[in-house]
Amino acid sequence: MEKEHQIFGIRAIIEAIQAGKEVDKVFIQKDISGELMKDLMKVMKRAGVNFSYVPVEKLNRLTPNNHQGAVATIAPISFQDLETLIESVIESGKTPLFLILDQISDARNFGAIIRTAECTGVNGIIVQKAGSAPVNGDTVKTSAGAVFNVPICKVEHIKDAIFQLQGSGIKTVAATEKTDQNIYDIALNEPVAIIMGSEDRGVNPSVLKIVDEKAKLPMFGTIASLNVSVACGAFLYEAVRQRS
Repeated sequence: MEKEHQIFGIRAIIEAIQAGKEVDKVFIQKDISGELMKDLMKVMKRAGVNFSYVPVEKLNRLTPNNHQGAVATIAPISFQDLETLIESVIESGKTPLFLILDQISDARNFGAIIRTAECTGVNGIIVQKAGSAPVNGDTVKTSAGAVFNVPICKVEHIKDAIFQLQGSGIKTVAATEKTDQNIYDIALNEPVAIIMGSEDRGVNPSVLKIVDEKAKLPMFGTIASLNVSVACGAFLYEAVRQRS
């Protein structure tokens, strides 16, 4: 994690959130309490900031400075409003292609996906505030800078984003093994949002219930699954093939 994308110290983090900085995630030392920490919790909850409890060793690795039990990562980008983005893509006359990442937690996978999304003309990437990988130095590096070129939207709930896209006439397709339907049998040359699941659990079952279509990649080896960024590339390039 690059130092310029970090804030350490409880009071400094409170001030950053209140000043409207794009605080991506806050790491809080386990078993820490006190009035100032209570204030931080209140401010984070009010602003909907993603946080997790970690051992003190992790905080010491993140920064050698006096962190007081809290380190925050600042996103090097500004996140976009989903409704505004959907409207602008539709108005542009392009056939919308969105990507929804259902709690992908590895920053390098996230960066690799952003890089492929940029190369395949994705109009926007949608992630959930809680449980998603932070946009940090690792993400920027792995995306080869593509993170600055693809709009990214943070939403409270993936399901709400799906309903919003469907309401705008955009078909939602989940990548999952829990289907007989092959990716090559689905129309991706119309307005579409592709949903990729987390590294360990795949797409959430509650999300699978509300999508328009489910699709899988054919597998011929003995290993049952691909790395999520590789699978995402296969889905996006099938969309490119159909659209060219």
